Parts: sequence; structure tokens; C-alpha cells
Amino acid sequence: MKKTVFLFFAACLLLVGSLSCAKVEEDEESPGSLSREDVPELLSSPGSSEKFPSLAGLVEKQKHSVVNISTTSVVKRGKALPDFGEGDPFEEFFKRFFPNDREREFRQKGLGSGFIVSKDGYIVTNNHVISRAEDIQVVLYDGSRYTAEIVGQDTKTDLAVLKIKPEKKLKPVVFGDSDKLRIGDWVMAIGNPFGLGYTVTVGIVSAKGRSLGLGAYDDFIQTDASLNPGNSGGPLFNLGGNVVGVNTAIAARGQGIGFSIPTNMAKGVISQLMEKGKVVRGWLGVVIQPITQEIAESMGYESTDGALVSDISPGSPAEKAGLQRGDVVVKFDGEPIKEFTSLSKLVGMKAPGTSSKITVLRNGEPKEISVVLGEMPDDETPSQSQREEDIELSDITPDIAARFGVEDKAGVLVTNVNRGSSAWEAGFRPGDVILEVNKNPVANLGDYNEIISGLEPGKQYLFLVKKRKNTIYIGYAPKKEQ
Repeated sequence: MKKTVFLFFAACLLLVGSLSCAKVEEDEESPGSLSREDVPELLSSPGSSEKFPSLAGLVEKQKHSVVNISTTSVVKRGKALPDFGEGDPFEEFFKRFFPNDREREFRQKGLGSGFIVSKDGYIVTNNHVISRAEDIQVVLYDGSRYTAEIVGQDTKTDLAVLKIKPEKKLKPVVFGDSDKLRIGDWVMAIGNPFGLGYTVTVGIVSAKGRSLGLGAYDDFIQTDASLNPGNSGGPLFNLGGNVVGVNTAIAARGQGIGFSIPTNMAKGVISQLMEKGKVVRGWLGVVIQPITQEIAESMGYESTDGALVSDISPGSPAEKAGLQRGDVVVKFDGEPIKEFTSLSKLVGMKAPGTSSKITVLRNGEPKEISVVLGEMPDDETPSQSQREEDIELSDITPDIAARFGVEDKAGVLVTNVNRGSSAWEAGFRPGDVILEVNKNPVANLGDYNEIISGLEPGKQYLFLVKKRKNTIYIGYAPKKEQ
């Protein structure tokens, strides 16, 4: 019986083996398929005699330039006990069994990464790693620990520079050209995820120019080199050993999706932080917005490229240079403006006092304007607005103005917008003030209705709308019965 069972299983194994071989032979003979010999060739690096090159040499060379960062901050906890009224019988009970101090302070630990940029101890990390820290400890690869001081911080790009006083010269990183990165290029991250110091992860560049909605300077490299809490501030290396990004963010709901600040943006910020302790940026003084299909149609443009100027700050370089509301910026110093956000980045990278050339479309005609950039105020962010059927409008009376918190006296006030309507989709919200329709000024509801009555039904027109402190254009096809 045992012999029979043994022969049965042996026959099964032979049958499975023959089927597997037949499958492999079929795959190998299939048109366009890869043989086993082809795969190592795809993985080998140019000029390398090894089929599967190791990254150990690259890690060994760069690990001494990466640091682990631990921070301590003091956090105040809100009141844990209610405020008792006079004579409340529960007050004595809580005083007896709970501490009387209603607000406590406790020390909170934080972790991050960084990298050395000078032999004498300058270190780059993310601003959010150290922004609230009262004590910052930097640990080098050899285990030596130093207390770091903050040299400079930049909240707009989330970068910071620290300084330690090392006992010997350190090994700084070498910056690479992040613009030369291609989607599919291999990259390597070294950092301190979850406090597991000097962890190495490898992946590829998954995308470039990612915007996460964090600010005007969003321009992230997306990578699948695994990044986790604690990797923030660490370097992203290319296979040449050069830093091409500063690891900054992770996708909250994704696995293996990380984002890094390109070094071509970071280098200027880092240099200014080291020299001045702050970043001084060029300033144009305009509010810009994207050109949607509706706005392009209403303006008679065939493209949605460019940045639409919806407002200009009084006394700003833009006003002095002659920029006008409704201009479409298509080039800045010869650089085409594809995404409207790129204008803020290009202007911000210039030094105040720089003379620049701006190409705009004004009423469909190209015009070149020379402008001398000012210095961006510390409390100002580059102003840009995204698009946020029925719509209800009203004259601006004192009562209506007080109700909606509106200071404008001229224009038409939006008092209600039905969700899901074309007006809502276009971007109108209660409290908006319509200042112009199709470049015609609107002083009151009578003006508005007169202008609307002369417009072609169903066609998109340009509305100039005041939204609290910002003024933007909206493309919208109005209904005459409004």
C-alpha cells in the first residue's frame, strides 16, 4: 500500500513538472516576451559588468552625511475640568480627587532626519521637524551627539537650517540637478523612520511637479522609495550620490508614496538661510488664478495656459510697471507659464531689485512689460486663487452689508447660491460682490440687469468678483431672468 501511494505522488510530481516546463517554453517562444536572459540586462546599470549591481557602495559613501534629529517641545494641555459655578456641590469633590491645576505642561518628543551641507556643521532639515522644539539633538552616524541651534526657517518651503559645533570636519553632501530627474530614475532615501536610525529605502521617481495644496511653492518629486514618519528632512539621492530632493511629506492613505522638495528649489532657500537666517523673495504684487475652460471661452482664448491677473496691489511693482487686471501672463523672463502656480515660484526665486520681462496677453494681443521686482513682505503669501443654478443677488444696502460683513458700497451682492447649480460650480458663494460683467463696471442691480439683458444667452462671460480680500475672475453663463 505504501509503495502504491509513493508511486502515485511521484507520478503527480512528474506531471506538474512537465506542465511547468511546457508553460515556460510556451512563454519563451511567445512573440514580444522576455526571456530569463533579458531581465538582468534591464536591471544592470550602464557600463556595469554586474547583472544585479548592489547599492551598498553608494550607501557606504553617503551615510556619513545623514543625521538623525530628535526634538523636545513643551506642550500645554487644555483645561481638563469644567469651570464650576459659585456654590456648585461638585466643585469640592473634583478639587479633592483631581489636581487643582487646570492647565498642565508636558514634554513631547519628536523625530526627524537631516543632512550635512558644510564641513563646519550646517545641517538641513524640514521646518516642521524643529518648528516648536525647545531642544534639538543631532546624532551623527558615528553615534556622536550634539545640541543644535536654529539658524533659519522658511515656512513657505518647509525648510530649516541648523548648526552644530562638531569636534572634527564633517562630510557634506553634493547637490545634484533635480531638473534632470526623469520619471523612472532610481533614487535612494536615507533617514530615521520611526526612530529606526539610518534606514535605507530605494525606489523610482514616480512623478514630478506634484502639488499637494500646501502652498504657492508646491513642486514635489513623487517617489515610491518608502518614506515614513521620521524620514522628514532627510536626503533623496540619485544613483550618482548627489542629493536631488529633501524628503518632506507622505500620502496619509497611501503606502510607498512619498514627496520631496526638489534641490533646484531648495538650494537658493538653504543658501539664504545660512547667510541671512531668512529668505528674501521677489515680489510682483498681483493676485493670480488659473484659466479654466469657461474663462478661456469667455475671453476668446483657445488655451488654458498662463496666469490670469485678477487683482493688483496698490503701489506694487506690477502697478508701477503697468500690468492690468485681466492680463494673462504667458511668460516670465522667457519661461513659459503653463500652470498658473509656476509664476509665483519663478518670481519668488528672483532677488528683490531684479529687472524682469513679463509677456502678457491683453485683449488677445501679446505685450511685453518690464518690471523691477520688489521684496515680498514677511506677512504676505503669493496671492493666487483657485475656483472654488441659481443665484440670488441684491443691491448693497447698509443692512445687507452688515449681515454679510461686506465693506463695498458699489457692486451687486450674492446673497444665496444653490449647491450643484452652474453658478455654484463656477465659483460663486454667498457674500461675493460682483464688480464687473464682461469688462463693464457694475454699480448696482440695475446696472447688472441692463448688462445681462444685452448678452447672448448660454454664452460664457467674464465676471470680476470680490471674495473677501481677494478679487478674482469667474467664467459664467448668466440667466437673464435673474
